Amino acid sequence: MNEFIFHLAFPIANIPDTKKFYVDGLGCSVGRETVNSLILNLYGHQLVAHVADETLDPQQGIYPRHFGIVFPTLADWQGLHDRAQSCQLSFYQAAKHRFSGSLTEHRTFFLIDPFANLLEFKYYRHEAAIFGAKDFTQIGDLTG
Repeated sequence: MNEFIFHLAFPIANIPDTKKFYVDGLGCSVGRETVNSLILNLYGHQLVAHVADETLDPQQGIYPRHFGIVFPTLADWQGLHDRAQSCQLSFYQAAKHRFSGSLTEHRTFFLIDPFANLLEFKYYRHEAAIFGAKDFTQIGDLTG
């Protein structure tokens, strides 16, 4: 288990579609479950899916809201990418190789779950870019 575990609660419309995407598709394991909530283990981090009464409107583009994982190795990133393809999960953005040759070089792809939640999965070539590289002003497609 990680020393610290990240927790994220997010809205869903129903438990069966949540399990199909997150468990069958992404490979999450299931923790506690009720008719209105589901705890998921995503690479050692706790996701809690809560059934929401209101319909979620898809946002236009990847900003401002998305969540995901930064993988420690390219092989781990590629493994989930391949799994997502083989499970026919919905890609919001296809895999990209961004900022090639720079300190912030990384691979990324976005999935969209059945409830319009966006998930991003990344691998940085240089670990320092995850929290460092403070002289670089570009964050995603946004600039400082």
